[in-house]
Amino acid sequence: MTRIDAKFAELAKAGKKAFVTYVMAGDPSFETSLEIVCGLPKAGVDIIELGLPFTDPMADGETIQLAGQRALEQGMTLDRTLELARRFRETDNITPIVMMGYYNPIYSRGVDKFLQDAKEAGIDGLIVVDLPPEEDSELCIPAQKAGLNFIRLATPTTDDARLPRVLQNTSGFVYYVSINGITGSAEAQAADVGPEVARIKAKTDLPVIVGFGIKTPERAETIASVADGAVVGSAIVSQIGAGKSVSEVLDFVKTLADGAHRG
Repeated sequence: MTRIDAKFAELAKAGKKAFVTYVMAGDPSFETSLEIVCGLPKAGVDIIELGLPFTDPMADGETIQLAGQRALEQGMTLDRTLELARRFRETDNITPIVMMGYYNPIYSRGVDKFLQDAKEAGIDGLIVVDLPPEEDSELCIPAQKAGLNFIRLATPTTDDARLPRVLQNTSGFVYYVSINGITGSAEAQAADVGPEVARIKAKTDLPVIVGFGIKTPERAETIASVADGAVVGSAIVSQIGAGKSVSEVLDFVKTLADGAHRG
């Protein structure tokens, strides 16, 4: 059982929905990013998605693209992202970390070396948005053999013919992308999301967490009410990009967490 599996078991026992946050590793600097990440659990975050900075983030909108640029300009690399996770683990051995990013840096490092290093650093799961199920032998299956969850994205265009393939080797949870488009664009609507979550849950026992287009505590609450939890990324990253202090960012995160947990 991974930390992700244990967290969802704990939440289910408590009758609570999950609140998941995305932050870009190294934005706006390594030390500030580490301080924010270390403060997320106390702000109510159940699972942390740690973005791996990359030069060509095709699934991300302007907010997260700029965060990645800021991090890269600060010298963030795959090594330093793993070091950030390692430093977090010095004080927190419970909160799950999911590394979210693109395959190129992992491929360049070598899959076996990356998985060994990620496991050692305390990473619990991976979301690699540009590896489809047809490429499961490339990273997904090796990751699961190494003890890491591999979390797959489902979208509004994942129809009933495609869904079983998407779910086949997914573990940890299913990430449902609530909108057609990139991060930070349209708002998620519970009326649209609810039936899609139910359709996915009819095919899997995994939790279904909804992300993209959730920007307020109220939206986090309504989305969490029709799913197993909610993910917020761009709204938090935009606070960091606006130069808010660590305490201001974490206070904002707390309002979102409270909303999702009310769901």
